[in-house]
Amino acid sequence: MTKTSDGLRGVVAGPSAISSVDGDAGRLTYRGIEISQLAEHATFEEVAFLLWHDELPTQAQLDDLNAQLQAARELPAAVVDALRALPADSNPMDALRTGVSILAAFDPDVADNSIEASQRKAVRLLGQVPAVVATSARLAAGAEPGPMPGGSIAASFLEALTGVAPNPTATRTLDVLLVLQADHEFNASTFTARVISATLSDVHSAVTGAIGALRGPLHGGANQGVMQMLFDVGTPDRAEAWVLDKLAKHERIMGFGHAVYRTADPRATILREMSRELSEAFGHADWFEMSSTIEDVMMREKQLNSNVDFYTATVYAALDIPINLFTPIFAISRTSGWTAHILEQFGNNRIIRPRAEYVGHKNRAFIPLEARG
Repeated sequence: MTKTSDGLRGVVAGPSAISSVDGDAGRLTYRGIEISQLAEHATFEEVAFLLWHDELPTQAQLDDLNAQLQAARELPAAVVDALRALPADSNPMDALRTGVSILAAFDPDVADNSIEASQRKAVRLLGQVPAVVATSARLAAGAEPGPMPGGSIAASFLEALTGVAPNPTATRTLDVLLVLQADHEFNASTFTARVISATLSDVHSAVTGAIGALRGPLHGGANQGVMQMLFDVGTPDRAEAWVLDKLAKHERIMGFGHAVYRTADPRATILREMSRELSEAFGHADWFEMSSTIEDVMMREKQLNSNVDFYTATVYAALDIPINLFTPIFAISRTSGWTAHILEQFGNNRIIRPRAEYVGHKNRAFIPLEARG
């Protein structure tokens, strides 16, 4: 049996035509299109259509998708009641996981696991997940959720979250973030979704499992850790000493290194400039200054590049998005990629059943209970 590396690093687990990560060149493409082109020119809805259908939509197809997404945004009353029943201090990712699981029972295609029905579920979920995040956040803050507004996913989410129509800069910024985080090959949460769907379970089960994987601090939760780090550092003049002290104690610096990229993460390159512009525009230039210093120290001391989580944190914070919603917004974006992978798995399925390299005891004799001391 072929031995594997810890964490399956470098092991090819299966084919996919959805996204491609070139770790040596620092490239990321969705369906063959460079992430930089999509971030500059495409909306998140266009990217979702691309991930699902392997082609960018025509205007008519985009209009139809937007209409379907908007029609799906209103949550069943029972789902809102369930979110209302959660403790106010519940982790928002727990609320999202609960909401998506309950939504399965109200989906009109709940008993239909065909590709066609699963495609409809994918669209509905992409409309509903932002509504679950916004609704649970409003309830946790002691405010009543209102109806989900029209417009793009980015615009409607921001308005539902704050109760105020967002300005164009905030909407476009969030839209770019959603594009950048939509898919990333066989990352932990996506692989979780594929393993679940490979059993021929349903779309909601697979997405619920993916949310559980994304919740972890070494995956989606890393961006929250980055912002907390900046708060701990406090001021730019403390940044270098703070990092050196953490490194001397062999403590982890969040937002650096990647399992695949051996050079700069192309998403971080785009986000760095966004962070600089937004931090300066919204009166938080110190955040970017601290981030730049930390990045320089980590390269000098550890030869580690920043990853997508590092500058995502300050971009979210510049939009006044609470830290505990950073990862749920990541989930909004990644719902497009998760569902694309689920559909791809359904289309050419074989159950995923790897082997383990056994490293435990061998040839042990059974000891009767009365002889155990």
